[in-house]
Amino acid sequence: MYRIIATIGVMAKLKILLVFLCLLNLEAQCQDNLDATALVKKADERMRGQSNLAEMTMEIIRPDWSRTMSMKSWSKGTKYALVLIQAPAKDKGTVSLKIDNEMWNWLPSIERSIKISPSMMMQSWMGSDFTNDDLIKQSSIVNDYKHKILKEEIIQGEPCYKIELIPKPDAPVVWGKILMWISKDLNNQLKVEYYDEGQELVNVMTGYDLKTLDGRLVPTRWEMVPVDEEGKKTVLTYKDIDFDIDIRDSFFSKQNMNRVR
Repeated sequence: MYRIIATIGVMAKLKILLVFLCLLNLEAQCQDNLDATALVKKADERMRGQSNLAEMTMEIIRPDWSRTMSMKSWSKGTKYALVLIQAPAKDKGTVSLKIDNEMWNWLPSIERSIKISPSMMMQSWMGSDFTNDDLIKQSSIVNDYKHKILKEEIIQGEPCYKIELIPKPDAPVVWGKILMWISKDLNNQLKVEYYDEGQELVNVMTGYDLKTLDGRLVPTRWEMVPVDEEGKKTVLTYKDIDFDIDIRDSFFSKQNMNRVR
């Protein structure tokens, strides 16, 4: 009888130990996910700020031709974004506007705005290798994805966290998976891989030329390369950024699309 009781006692202790170890493992996993989400949020906020005004150029490169556009962009939080094309002349005045999860394009040639449907977010923005979603950031890499640190790797000589982003159920996203490399020292995104719903790699975006803009050392040249289309890429170069500017919500309106300069 005593032997049976002792055996039951050992088994109970083993069960308690197993439960305790499972809880520790679950806590560690939650902490890893929390840390990964915090890293993605810091990296996103580093290039976005509370608000910003940026001047940039976009060069679309193809095997037998290339063209360059000059642009200005404004954003506020994750809710508002507006991009104005200033050159070349044939595209001047074209505007893309995002409010929450909705997007419009203003086309000066027909003097009207066109709403971009969710099914069009994967389409090319102005013939570039950036999608509508990439440029206007219709989806949120912080809120619409689950994050997990996979390992550490060296990118361009910088120690980075390699983080996997998997869409949350029913999230309004266009990518089936994203892999992101974030530098350990400054929380800069240095490389991003975009995968479709079938987990096939579609685009690779890489950040280069770290420079100090408005007090922040950030990549100023971004190359978006479609992996299955040799000789094609789009280069987005930041000339200047002012972070945390004072800008009203009313600036981001459909009525302002044909007036902004």
